[in-house]
Amino acid sequence: MDRYELITRNTQEIVTIEDLNELLASEKTPTAYAGYEPSGKIHLGHVLTVNKLIDLQNAGFEITVLLADLHAYLNEKGTLEEVRELAEYNKRCFIALGLDKAKFVFGSDFQLNHDYTMNVLRVAQHTTLNRARRSMSEIARNTEHPMVSQMIYPIMQAVDIMSLGIDAAVGGIDQRKIHMLAREELSTIGYRAPVCIHTPILLGLDGEKMSSSKDNYISVDDDEKTVGKKIGKAFCPKGVADENPVIELFRYHIFPRFSEIEVKRPQKFGGDLCYGTYTELAEDFAKEKLHPMDLKKAASEYINLLLDPVREML
Repeated sequence: MDRYELITRNTQEIVTIEDLNELLASEKTPTAYAGYEPSGKIHLGHVLTVNKLIDLQNAGFEITVLLADLHAYLNEKGTLEEVRELAEYNKRCFIALGLDKAKFVFGSDFQLNHDYTMNVLRVAQHTTLNRARRSMSEIARNTEHPMVSQMIYPIMQAVDIMSLGIDAAVGGIDQRKIHMLAREELSTIGYRAPVCIHTPILLGLDGEKMSSSKDNYISVDDDEKTVGKKIGKAFCPKGVADENPVIELFRYHIFPRFSEIEVKRPQKFGGDLCYGTYTELAEDFAKEKLHPMDLKKAASEYINLLLDPVREML
């Protein structure tokens, strides 16, 4: 897989492809980042962007992970002390998941200095209240009655990109409105528009929107038995490869980390199967050559292999 394929695989959108190609054609070492609010358990929804950072790392980018403790505080996720403690836990998880070469930065380490504050104020002069509110619509708590602090949040995120010297911002597609604000408004204070790389939002294991209240996700610190139980109960209709959360585990988590996967089956059911690509596996499942139970058992095995380093570190 070449550099371009590595960067673009499993993405929902890149803004813009032309900007990405220009960045790759330059002689400088490109930089990329993702910011994470320390607000709870790390789950496979977060790991999707971690996987993309690893792809970028393997494509020659220097990676920065922003542990956004001040952002979490502004978004009403806890006290500064609580979110800082969670940030330390998140950092250990990310390293165990493969970001061992990344630079980790706490937001509170640079977001309180004079130059940063002045840049936030400068961008705020060019950002309407309605624009700030719209940009937070996918991620803010209490969107009906938002706090002023939540309106500062997207402006800070734009200035983070400038302060960290970032060429490419990585995030879920729910970050799109904030990233578009950054692309448009950073130019007003003399910084180039970043390339924005957006990953899709994964389905919960029940086939619905992933939600902490529904417990329909896999946490990176779930034990082996819990992972097997969750995947065993997951929504996985026979012969349906689209909008199938178990198939998504293979597409977004397993195949990016393993060059080949083996589905173990009793000989009376045809014996073991080997797949070198996600497409081959999805096609066999759609043709009902692969049973949901066998798919789930294989998914449990490989997801547990991915999570073993996290369990050992924690």
